[in-house]
Amino acid sequence: MKLIEEVMTATEAAEKWHLAGRTIQQACTGQKGFPPRFTPDEARKTGRIWLVTREGMERVYGPQPED
Repeated sequence: MKLIEEVMTATEAAEKWHLAGRTIQQACTGQKGFPPRFTPDEARKTGRIWLVTREGMERVYGPQPED
């Protein structure tokens, strides 16, 4: 797999894993007093966009579902 395919936006990750975009954003920021589910090596914010790694998505949500 190409390195560029290892990083995606939260919206793109949500589509690939069949989740709501807000679900990924909350995993990046934490919610209701809980810490973020992604480590600093798995997610970061650039401007208004959250970027997440495939490795982080697989650790938190399991393998990417087949389409």
